[in-house]
Amino acid sequence: MIAKTILITGATDGIGKQTALELAQMGHEVIVHGRDKLRGEEITENIRNISLNKKVHYLNADFTNFKQIADLAEAVKSKFNKLDVLLNNAGVFENDRIIVENGLERTFMVNHMAVFALTNNLLPLLKESKASRIVNVSSMAQAGTMDFDNLNGEKYFDSYNAYALSKLENVLFTYKLHRTLKNEGPKVNCLHPGVISTKLLHAGWGMGGASLEHGAKTSVFLAVSAEAENISGKYFVNSQERKSSAISYDLKIQDRLWEISEEIMKQNV
Repeated sequence: MIAKTILITGATDGIGKQTALELAQMGHEVIVHGRDKLRGEEITENIRNISLNKKVHYLNADFTNFKQIADLAEAVKSKFNKLDVLLNNAGVFENDRIIVENGLERTFMVNHMAVFALTNNLLPLLKESKASRIVNVSSMAQAGTMDFDNLNGEKYFDSYNAYALSKLENVLFTYKLHRTLKNEGPKVNCLHPGVISTKLLHAGWGMGGASLEHGAKTSVFLAVSAEAENISGKYFVNSQERKSSAISYDLKIQDRLWEISEEIMKQNV
């Protein structure tokens, strides 16, 4: 096995933490991302000790802040000579409409715009690695409709709708990025991890679910398995290709979301 260098966002808790541990145990170089520096460094040290893998590192960034996202990308570029896998795992569920400093609603900012910004920042580095991969953690809870006039909950805010919209955006972004890359550069796929016992699930649905091991399974599969090496532009459940929501295949909607996301990025440089 050739060890890969893998960045996992939101890797200090839940599915992300479990994914980081399993990939470290497999011998890969893992970059753990979180937004609480002290806690993040403790968890990273813990993963190092359990996995007996010294090549586990921690980088800090608040995903409500475009500058911190850009700084995270620069830190990856300066500290590591390659990046083989970007695993966009970080996500939030907000019960209330929270507008962050840049004027964006927090669910939209963290779950979609942070993914868009970080991925585009790291694309040049990913393109330098042979057989690199981008893995986006979505959910089966994807919205079935898309209202571009309500991305920030301007007209109405519903916590479940905001979350479902962000998970649809993860799929739309995956498919559009795949089309943009035209099979040159990283393979890009997205997934539903399962209904897993995480803080997010408890916050949103007040219920438990399957194990973290089950939740990490498809992320690990898409990140490093030989079977997924040449697959791109697909949605996975239980490490199998599945159909995402019908609207996610609409090319005009994919394009429009990309255009809006680029415009937001330009306003926040």
